[in-house]
Amino acid sequence: MTPAVEPPPITAGISKRTLVGFVAMVFGMFMAILDIQIVASSLRQIQAGVAASADEIVWVQTSYLIAEVVMIPLSGYLTRLLSTRVLFTVAALGFTITSMLCAQSSSLEELVLWRTLQGFIGGGMIPTVFATSFTAFPPARRAPVTVVIGLVATLGPTVGPTLGGFLTEQFSWHWLFMINLLPGLAVAAIVWTCIDIDKPNVSLLKGIDLPGIALMALFLASLDYVIEEGAREQWFQDETIRDFALLALIAGIGFFWRVLTYEKAIVDLSALRNVNFAMGSIYGFIIGIGLYGSVYMLPLYLGQVRGLNAQQIGSTMVVTGICQFLSSPIAGVLSSKMDVRKVLAIGFTLLATSFYISVPVTADWQFDQLLVPQMIRGVGLMFCIIPITSLAMGTLPAHQVPNASGLFNLMRNLGGAFGLAGINTLITERMAQHGRVLYDWIDPTRPEVQNFLSGVGARVADATGADPATAGLPVLAATIQKQVTVMTFSDLFLAMGVVFTLALLTLPFVKRPVMRGAADLGGH
Repeated sequence: MTPAVEPPPITAGISKRTLVGFVAMVFGMFMAILDIQIVASSLRQIQAGVAASADEIVWVQTSYLIAEVVMIPLSGYLTRLLSTRVLFTVAALGFTITSMLCAQSSSLEELVLWRTLQGFIGGGMIPTVFATSFTAFPPARRAPVTVVIGLVATLGPTVGPTLGGFLTEQFSWHWLFMINLLPGLAVAAIVWTCIDIDKPNVSLLKGIDLPGIALMALFLASLDYVIEEGAREQWFQDETIRDFALLALIAGIGFFWRVLTYEKAIVDLSALRNVNFAMGSIYGFIIGIGLYGSVYMLPLYLGQVRGLNAQQIGSTMVVTGICQFLSSPIAGVLSSKMDVRKVLAIGFTLLATSFYISVPVTADWQFDQLLVPQMIRGVGLMFCIIPITSLAMGTLPAHQVPNASGLFNLMRNLGGAFGLAGINTLITERMAQHGRVLYDWIDPTRPEVQNFLSGVGARVADATGADPATAGLPVLAATIQKQVTVMTFSDLFLAMGVVFTLALLTLPFVKRPVMRGAADLGGH
């Protein structure tokens, strides 16, 4: 029997200095992704700190996402213009400085301004790491790199509320941003010292597509605003939403016309001709729905139904992150040895299952009942993101990777934005529907309702001295509202399960990828 051949070590063919620099880049990407959701479980405390209303405070999160979405597709052009080393160092330093300014903010306007700049600058780090992993590492040594990046990309949003809740409860909300300062400076210094994998190309400034940049910024920012705020503002019933939707449509048409007709367009869409990259981007969009959607839904349930605080919510959600971490080596090995479509099928199946078994949720579910769905979800996420990244990025020639990385990461973020919009819309509609059904069922003449009101009313009256005839009404209303909320979350879990079932059914139409990358760097 022929002895098994060990795979070459990750350091083979790449200097240790570059490897150290790449590790620092991955940590910088983790910081940028973490900050998307680190405020999620602490918005109430931030709201009190900057004297904002409940409607206004959501801009602490929305402003970051919109700015990041605008920057991500620009990263490919900026990488070629400035080089990976310069772009990432500047982005890490800018992210660190704006984090400090966020922590020192005393008003909502000030905080939103710095969060916008933080998201825009930090957005340059995320696709740069993805691109570097496929240009600096040859395919034979890329599997463990893909595992690490996939773990960071999914772990960041998952542990964000956990870490944020802990910092806010133990210290203050300012530490959500102060925690970035020392790591950010260290990342910038290491990347500047260790990364030298490409050279700047200042000739790209000649004929720079300024109209294309402006149209892209208007298109993506307006689209993201409509997606983020639409459900809260009743969509097109709101004049501002209609105006931004029209602006997104006009700017979008202008942007795509510019991209398709201008020789030096700011974004190169040619990678979309690669069927596997196009399908990988679509799957990235779907993963964005599942990743950001689950991180959004569970804190809502735990806060609104179970009444947990930020730290308790984070402690409950940490299970998903632990299972992602533990399953990442397995997903990476399978992705390097099996057809990635089969690994992806396992991932979609696990994610769909995790949502389906959550459908019977009740108002009494706590850590024990949520444990298995979260464990399955954590494993499923890793069995999706790693093969999706390989499917999309690993089939491209190296010269297309920087631009394609921006598009790939943009699709994941847009998936998250569309997913949150869909979830919020479904919450509004299903709560109204369930509320109508349950409140119609509560007829004061029904003996069951009368018995409930008289029994509860007597107990409340004994404890508070209230009128027994009316004391039970608030308790009944609160009970019905909690049940309406639980039924709505059951609908959300079902809808998410259907999304991943449909994604699973598309896999037979995807071709098996043939990996490329650093090995063909000179062959284009």
